[in-house]
Amino acid sequence: MVSCMDRELNLLVESVREAGARVLELARLGFDVQTKSDRSPVTTADLEVNRILHAMQQKYFPEDGWLSEESPDDPARLERARVWIVDPIDGTRAFIRKLPEFCISVALIEKGHPLASVIFNPSTDELFSAARGRGLRVNGKPVVPRSIGTDSPLVMVSPGEFRSGRWTELNQRARTSTFHSIAHALTLVATGRAQAAITAETENEWDLAAGVLLIEEAGGLVEDADHRSLTFNQPVPQFTGLLALAGTTDPHLQPLLRSHVARAGKRATR
Repeated sequence: MVSCMDRELNLLVESVREAGARVLELARLGFDVQTKSDRSPVTTADLEVNRILHAMQQKYFPEDGWLSEESPDDPARLERARVWIVDPIDGTRAFIRKLPEFCISVALIEKGHPLASVIFNPSTDELFSAARGRGLRVNGKPVVPRSIGTDSPLVMVSPGEFRSGRWTELNQRARTSTFHSIAHALTLVATGRAQAAITAETENEWDLAAGVLLIEEAGGLVEDADHRSLTFNQPVPQFTGLLALAGTTDPHLQPLLRSHVARAGKRATR
């Protein structure tokens, strides 16, 4: 369907694997940690991944825009037909704590919608990739999402929301588990290891862009708290709330999750 995507996806996979190897090297050798203005941590590894991926984009696709958590936001991206949206390490705190859930997350967006994406977990050597219309792949092999028994569906939630009890009322219908990286949680949904990932909090475009395509190519659905599909490369690159559903989600669970996310999202924005 998208004839030009082989080159983009191949270069992206190659660069992401190079970046992942560098992350593991720094995990062994040691890395510096700084605190950003929003009080979130950034490490030498985050910046190295950002450098490697930006160099790839600048070398092969200099006409495209760039939006990354670890780069200044250049408004020129809004004038570009295509933009690369990057989270160099989603789950930096997990990386610092040596938890195997941090991921490199990259999507190529055209006119607001993902064309190609990769999420790579260096700790497990799992590389999830998709190109629009071509299905989900893990380490290059096509994947059909597995079904999960509807008697105990798994819903991924953020640690803060879990501790606050925001989703306690779901416990009669589903198991809830916390994620340290939303990109990692979205790979679980894409492959059917979890049936949903939900949050009422504000999420940045770079947190979600790659995972959206993986889930959609696996037959799933992603929307915000107002039940709208996600459009990327916006002037303010954020969304309020998230509902990500696997293609195998129990149809009786879907409306329940939708209503919970919508209500929680309204409370979160007051």
